[in-house]
Amino acid sequence: MTKKIAVLGAGSWGTALAMVLADNGHSVTLWGNKSELINDINEFHTNKRYLPEIELPHSLKATVELNEAVEDAKYILLVVPTKAIREVCQKLNPILKNKVTIIHASKGIEPDSSKRISEMISEEIDEKNLGSVVVLSGPSHAEEVALRHPTTVTSASANMEDARAVQELFSNGYFRVYTNEDVIGVEIGGALKNIIALAAGITDGLGYGDNAKAALMTRGLAEIIRLGKEMGANPQTFAGLTGMGDLIVTCTSVHSRNWRAGNLLGKGQSLDEVLENMGMVVEGVRTTKAAYQLAKQAKVEMPIVNELYAVLFEGKNPKLGVDALMNRDKRHEGESTSNFISDLTK
Repeated sequence: MTKKIAVLGAGSWGTALAMVLADNGHSVTLWGNKSELINDINEFHTNKRYLPEIELPHSLKATVELNEAVEDAKYILLVVPTKAIREVCQKLNPILKNKVTIIHASKGIEPDSSKRISEMISEEIDEKNLGSVVVLSGPSHAEEVALRHPTTVTSASANMEDARAVQELFSNGYFRVYTNEDVIGVEIGGALKNIIALAAGITDGLGYGDNAKAALMTRGLAEIIRLGKEMGANPQTFAGLTGMGDLIVTCTSVHSRNWRAGNLLGKGQSLDEVLENMGMVVEGVRTTKAAYQLAKQAKVEMPIVNELYAVLFEGKNPKLGVDALMNRDKRHEGESTSNFISDLTK
Protein backbone atom coordinates (compact mmCIF):
# COMPACT_ATOMS: atom_id res chain seq x y z
CA MET A 1 0.00 0.00 0.00
CA THR A 2 1.35 3.44 -0.97
CA LYS A 3 2.36 5.67 1.94
CA LYS A 4 3.10 9.41 2.03
CA ILE A 5 6.64 9.78 3.38
CA ALA A 6 8.73 12.89 4.01
CA VAL A 7 12.51 12.50 3.92
CA LEU A 8 14.27 15.33 5.73
CA GLY A 9 17.86 15.69 4.58
CA ALA A 10 18.89 15.74 0.91
CA GLY A 11 22.47 14.56 1.36
CA SER A 12 23.76 11.29 -0.05
CA TRP A 13 22.11 9.02 2.54
CA GLY A 14 18.78 10.84 2.60
CA THR A 15 18.62 10.78 -1.20
CA ALA A 16 19.56 7.09 -1.41
CA LEU A 17 16.89 6.11 1.12
CA ALA A 18 14.34 8.28 -0.68
CA MET A 19 15.20 6.29 -3.83
CA VAL A 20 14.48 3.01 -2.02
CA LEU A 21 11.10 4.27 -0.89
CA ALA A 22 10.25 5.64 -4.34
CA ASP A 23 11.27 2.32 -5.92
CA ASN A 24 8.78 0.67 -3.58
CA GLY A 25 5.96 2.81 -4.96
CA HIS A 26 5.57 5.24 -2.06
CA SER A 27 4.83 8.95 -2.44
CA VAL A 28 8.11 10.53 -1.34
CA THR A 29 9.00 14.18 -0.82
CA LEU A 30 12.64 15.00 -0.11
CA TRP A 31 13.38 18.16 1.89
CA GLY A 32 16.62 20.12 1.83
CA ASN A 33 17.65 23.70 2.52
CA LYS A 34 19.72 24.34 -0.64
CA SER A 35 17.59 25.60 -3.53
CA GLU A 36 20.15 24.70 -6.20
CA LEU A 37 20.27 21.08 -5.04
CA ILE A 38 16.46 20.82 -4.80
CA ASN A 39 16.07 22.27 -8.30
CA ASP A 40 18.58 19.74 -9.61
CA ILE A 41 16.50 16.89 -8.18
CA ASN A 42 13.19 18.21 -9.52
CA GLU A 43 14.34 19.33 -12.98
CA PHE A 44 17.04 16.82 -13.89
CA HIS A 45 16.34 13.90 -11.48
CA THR A 46 19.92 14.00 -10.22
CA ASN A 47 21.73 15.02 -7.05
CA LYS A 48 25.05 16.06 -8.56
CA ARG A 49 26.37 17.38 -5.27
CA TYR A 50 26.11 14.10 -3.35
CA LEU A 51 25.35 11.28 -5.82
CA PRO A 52 26.80 12.29 -9.19
CA GLU A 53 25.88 10.16 -12.21
CA ILE A 54 22.92 8.53 -10.40
CA GLU A 55 19.53 8.99 -12.06
CA LEU A 56 16.83 9.43 -9.43
CA PRO A 57 13.31 8.01 -9.77
CA HIS A 58 11.14 10.52 -11.64
CA SER A 59 8.41 10.08 -9.02
CA LEU A 60 10.72 11.53 -6.34
CA LYS A 61 9.85 15.15 -5.53
CA ALA A 62 11.92 17.64 -3.57
CA THR A 63 11.24 20.92 -1.79
CA VAL A 64 12.88 23.56 0.40
CA GLU A 65 9.58 24.10 2.24
CA LEU A 66 9.33 21.95 5.37
CA ASN A 67 5.55 22.46 5.55
CA GLU A 68 5.14 21.09 2.04
CA ALA A 69 7.36 18.09 2.72
CA VAL A 70 5.53 16.87 5.82
CA GLU A 71 1.96 17.72 4.83
CA ASP A 72 -0.21 14.59 5.22
CA ALA A 73 2.89 12.42 5.77
CA LYS A 74 2.34 9.33 7.90
CA TYR A 75 6.08 8.72 8.21
CA ILE A 76 8.94 11.21 8.51
CA LEU A 77 12.44 9.93 7.78
CA LEU A 78 15.05 12.11 9.51
CA VAL A 79 18.46 11.96 7.80
CA VAL A 80 20.36 15.04 8.97
CA PRO A 81 23.66 15.36 10.88
CA THR A 82 23.42 14.72 14.61
CA LYS A 83 24.18 18.37 15.40
CA ALA A 84 21.09 19.41 13.39
CA ILE A 85 18.61 16.93 14.94
CA ARG A 86 17.26 19.26 17.63
CA GLU A 87 17.03 22.26 15.29
CA VAL A 88 15.09 20.34 12.65
CA CYS A 89 12.77 18.79 15.25
CA GLN A 90 12.10 22.21 16.77
CA LYS A 91 11.05 23.49 13.33
CA LEU A 92 9.03 20.36 12.70
CA ASN A 93 7.10 20.21 15.98
CA PRO A 94 4.77 23.24 15.53
CA ILE A 95 3.74 22.31 11.98
CA LEU A 96 2.71 18.72 12.67
CA LYS A 97 -1.05 18.26 12.66
CA ASN A 98 -1.31 14.53 13.35
CA LYS A 99 0.75 11.87 15.08
CA VAL A 100 3.57 10.60 12.91
CA THR A 101 6.14 7.86 13.09
CA ILE A 102 9.61 9.37 12.94
CA ILE A 103 12.29 7.12 11.46
CA HIS A 104 15.86 8.29 11.90
CA ALA A 105 18.84 7.07 9.91
CA SER A 106 21.51 9.29 11.48
CA LYS A 107 24.37 8.00 13.63
CA GLY A 108 25.80 9.86 16.58
CA ILE A 109 25.62 10.86 20.24
CA GLU A 110 25.16 14.41 21.48
CA PRO A 111 28.20 15.77 23.39
CA ASP A 112 27.64 17.08 26.93
CA SER A 113 24.11 15.62 27.24
CA SER A 114 25.21 12.11 26.09
CA LYS A 115 21.79 11.72 24.48
CA ARG A 116 21.13 9.24 21.71
CA ILE A 117 19.27 10.50 18.64
CA SER A 118 15.97 8.83 19.55
CA GLU A 119 16.15 10.56 22.96
CA MET A 120 16.71 13.95 21.32
CA ILE A 121 13.74 13.41 19.03
CA SER A 122 11.49 12.42 21.94
CA GLU A 123 12.56 15.52 23.86
CA GLU A 124 11.87 17.93 20.99
CA ILE A 125 8.64 16.51 19.49
CA ASP A 126 5.51 16.86 21.61
CA GLU A 127 3.84 13.65 22.73
CA LYS A 128 0.66 14.62 20.88
CA ASN A 129 2.62 14.69 17.62
CA LEU A 130 4.87 11.66 18.07
CA GLY A 131 3.48 8.20 17.47
CA SER A 132 6.77 6.30 17.63
CA VAL A 133 10.51 6.54 16.95
CA VAL A 134 12.15 3.89 14.77
CA VAL A 135 15.89 3.60 14.09
CA LEU A 136 17.10 2.48 10.65
CA SER A 137 20.76 1.48 10.81
CA GLY A 138 23.32 -0.97 9.46
CA PRO A 139 26.26 -1.42 7.07
CA SER A 140 25.07 0.75 4.21
CA HIS A 141 27.01 3.19 2.04
CA ALA A 142 24.72 5.57 0.20
CA GLU A 143 26.78 5.23 -2.97
CA GLU A 144 26.07 1.49 -3.14
CA VAL A 145 22.39 1.73 -2.18
CA ALA A 146 21.93 4.32 -4.94
CA LEU A 147 23.35 1.76 -7.39
CA ARG A 148 20.82 -0.74 -6.00
CA HIS A 149 23.52 -3.09 -4.78
CA PRO A 150 22.40 -5.69 -2.17
CA THR A 151 22.24 -4.10 1.29
CA THR A 152 20.90 -5.25 4.67
CA VAL A 153 19.98 -3.00 7.60
CA THR A 154 17.98 -3.13 10.83
CA SER A 155 14.74 -1.43 11.83
CA ALA A 156 14.67 -1.00 15.62
CA SER A 157 11.95 0.27 17.92
CA ALA A 158 10.60 -0.34 21.40
CA ASN A 159 7.31 -1.00 19.59
CA MET A 160 7.89 -4.02 17.36
CA GLU A 161 4.73 -3.35 15.37
CA ASP A 162 6.26 -0.06 14.25
CA ALA A 163 9.62 -1.72 13.55
CA ARG A 164 7.86 -4.24 11.30
CA ALA A 165 5.90 -1.47 9.56
CA VAL A 166 9.17 0.28 8.68
CA GLN A 167 10.63 -3.05 7.58
CA GLU A 168 7.70 -3.35 5.18
CA LEU A 169 8.17 0.22 3.87
CA PHE A 170 11.80 -0.30 2.85
CA SER A 171 12.19 -3.99 1.98
CA ASN A 172 12.70 -4.95 -1.65
CA GLY A 173 14.95 -7.09 -3.84
CA TYR A 174 18.12 -5.11 -3.13
CA PHE A 175 17.36 -3.62 0.30
CA ARG A 176 16.66 -6.20 3.02
CA VAL A 177 15.51 -5.07 6.47
CA TYR A 178 15.64 -7.03 9.74
CA THR A 179 13.89 -5.98 12.96
CA ASN A 180 15.22 -5.52 16.48
CA GLU A 181 13.77 -4.15 19.72
CA ASP A 182 17.16 -3.08 21.11
CA VAL A 183 17.10 0.63 20.27
CA ILE A 184 19.99 1.40 22.63
CA GLY A 185 22.29 -1.22 21.12
CA VAL A 186 21.44 -0.28 17.54
CA GLU A 187 22.08 3.41 18.16
CA ILE A 188 25.26 2.86 20.18
CA GLY A 189 26.72 0.48 17.60
CA GLY A 190 25.94 2.85 14.75
CA ALA A 191 27.42 5.85 16.52
CA LEU A 192 30.57 4.38 18.03
CA LYS A 193 31.73 2.50 14.93
CA ASN A 194 32.47 5.93 13.41
CA ILE A 195 35.06 6.49 16.14
CA ILE A 196 36.82 3.23 15.37
CA ALA A 197 36.66 4.03 11.63
CA LEU A 198 38.46 7.31 12.28
CA ALA A 199 41.15 5.42 14.17
CA ALA A 200 41.38 2.80 11.41
CA GLY A 201 41.87 5.55 8.87
CA ILE A 202 44.69 6.96 10.99
CA THR A 203 46.52 3.63 11.09
CA ASP A 204 46.16 3.33 7.31
CA GLY A 205 47.39 6.90 6.89
CA LEU A 206 50.41 6.03 9.01
CA GLY A 207 51.06 3.07 6.71
CA TYR A 208 50.63 0.39 9.37
CA GLY A 209 48.71 -2.09 7.22
CA ASP A 210 46.10 -4.76 7.80
CA ASN A 211 47.45 -6.26 11.03
CA ALA A 212 47.04 -2.95 12.85
CA LYS A 213 43.57 -2.37 11.42
CA ALA A 214 42.35 -5.85 12.36
CA ALA A 215 43.60 -5.36 15.91
CA LEU A 216 42.01 -1.92 16.11
CA MET A 217 38.63 -3.15 14.86
CA THR A 218 38.62 -6.11 17.26
CA ARG A 219 39.64 -4.09 20.30
CA GLY A 220 37.33 -1.28 19.19
CA LEU A 221 34.39 -3.67 19.17
CA ALA A 222 35.30 -4.66 22.74
CA GLU A 223 35.09 -1.00 23.76
CA ILE A 224 31.74 -0.53 22.03
CA ILE A 225 30.39 -3.59 23.83
CA ARG A 226 31.60 -2.39 27.22
CA LEU A 227 29.94 1.00 26.90
CA GLY A 228 26.82 -0.43 25.27
CA LYS A 229 26.25 -2.92 28.09
CA GLU A 230 26.70 -0.15 30.65
CA MET A 231 23.99 1.86 28.86
CA GLY A 232 21.58 -1.08 28.86
CA ALA A 233 22.08 -2.55 25.38
CA ASN A 234 21.67 -6.23 24.56
CA PRO A 235 25.22 -7.56 23.87
CA GLN A 236 23.91 -9.79 21.06
CA THR A 237 23.12 -6.66 19.04
CA PHE A 238 26.84 -5.93 18.64
CA ALA A 239 27.40 -9.24 16.84
CA GLY A 240 24.84 -8.22 14.22
CA LEU A 241 24.41 -5.74 11.38
CA THR A 242 24.46 -2.59 13.49
CA GLY A 243 27.51 -3.69 15.48
CA MET A 244 30.08 -5.87 13.78
CA GLY A 245 28.55 -5.41 10.33
CA ASP A 246 28.60 -1.62 10.40
CA LEU A 247 32.05 -1.62 11.99
CA ILE A 248 33.50 -3.73 9.16
CA VAL A 249 32.09 -1.65 6.32
CA THR A 250 32.98 1.70 7.88
CA CYS A 251 36.56 0.75 8.77
CA THR A 252 37.45 -0.83 5.44
CA SER A 253 35.81 1.21 2.69
CA VAL A 254 36.95 4.32 0.83
CA HIS A 255 33.27 5.34 0.79
CA SER A 256 33.51 5.96 4.55
CA ARG A 257 33.87 9.64 5.43
CA ASN A 258 35.21 8.74 8.83
CA TRP A 259 37.88 6.43 7.42
CA ARG A 260 38.89 9.07 4.86
CA ALA A 261 39.11 11.74 7.55
CA GLY A 262 41.26 9.49 9.74
CA ASN A 263 43.45 8.64 6.77
CA LEU A 264 44.18 12.33 6.21
CA LEU A 265 44.95 12.79 9.90
CA GLY A 266 47.38 9.88 9.76
CA LYS A 267 49.09 11.51 6.78
CA GLY A 268 49.76 14.64 8.80
CA GLN A 269 46.86 17.01 8.19
CA SER A 270 45.36 18.91 11.11
CA LEU A 271 41.74 18.33 12.10
CA ASP A 272 40.74 21.75 10.73
CA GLU A 273 42.41 20.96 7.40
CA VAL A 274 40.72 17.57 7.24
CA LEU A 275 37.23 18.92 7.90
CA GLU A 276 37.73 21.69 5.35
CA ASN A 277 38.93 19.23 2.72
CA MET A 278 36.14 16.73 3.38
CA GLY A 279 33.36 19.26 2.75
CA MET A 280 30.87 16.94 4.51
CA VAL A 281 30.00 16.13 8.12
CA VAL A 282 32.35 13.62 9.77
CA GLU A 283 30.13 12.28 12.56
CA GLY A 284 32.95 10.39 14.29
CA VAL A 285 34.66 13.61 15.39
CA ARG A 286 31.69 14.86 17.39
CA THR A 287 30.86 11.36 18.62
CA THR A 288 34.42 10.89 19.93
CA LYS A 289 33.89 13.83 22.27
CA ALA A 290 30.52 12.45 23.40
CA ALA A 291 31.87 8.92 23.95
CA TYR A 292 34.90 10.23 25.84
CA GLN A 293 32.62 12.16 28.20
CA LEU A 294 30.20 9.25 28.58
CA ALA A 295 32.96 6.73 29.32
CA LYS A 296 34.37 8.99 32.03
CA GLN A 297 30.95 9.40 33.61
CA ALA A 298 30.19 5.68 33.48
CA LYS A 299 33.76 4.67 34.49
CA VAL A 300 34.06 2.45 31.40
CA GLU A 301 37.55 1.71 30.09
CA MET A 302 37.89 2.88 26.46
CA PRO A 303 41.59 3.35 25.63
CA ILE A 304 41.09 3.75 21.87
CA VAL A 305 38.49 6.46 22.44
CA ASN A 306 40.83 8.17 24.93
CA GLU A 307 43.75 8.24 22.50
CA LEU A 308 41.61 9.41 19.59
CA TYR A 309 40.18 12.18 21.76
CA ALA A 310 43.74 13.30 22.54
CA VAL A 311 44.61 13.33 18.83
CA LEU A 312 41.47 15.23 17.79
CA PHE A 313 41.09 17.72 20.61
CA GLU A 314 44.44 17.96 22.38
CA GLY A 315 46.79 17.99 19.42
CA LYS A 316 48.49 14.67 20.18
CA ASN A 317 50.58 13.20 17.38
CA PRO A 318 48.67 10.21 15.90
CA LYS A 319 51.78 8.00 15.96
CA LEU A 320 52.21 8.68 19.68
CA GLY A 321 48.59 7.69 20.20
CA VAL A 322 49.22 4.32 18.53
CA ASP A 323 52.41 3.88 20.56
CA ALA A 324 50.47 4.53 23.76
CA LEU A 325 47.94 1.83 22.88
CA MET A 326 50.65 -0.70 22.03
CA ASN A 327 52.51 -0.07 25.29
CA ARG A 328 49.58 -0.33 27.69
CA ASP A 329 49.82 -2.77 30.61
CA LYS A 330 49.73 -6.39 29.52
CA ARG A 331 46.29 -7.99 29.75
CA HIS A 332 44.47 -11.29 29.22
CA GLU A 333 42.17 -11.03 26.20
CA GLY A 334 39.37 -12.83 28.02
CA GLU A 335 39.08 -10.01 30.55
CA SER A 336 37.08 -7.97 28.07
CA THR A 337 35.51 -10.65 25.89
CA SER A 338 34.43 -13.49 28.17
CA ASN A 339 31.20 -11.88 29.30
CA PHE A 340 30.35 -10.96 25.72
CA ILE A 341 30.86 -14.53 24.46
CA SER A 342 28.83 -15.83 27.38
CA ASP A 343 25.97 -13.46 26.52
CA LEU A 344 26.03 -14.55 22.88
CA THR A 345 25.80 -18.24 23.68
CA LYS A 346 22.96 -18.06 26.17
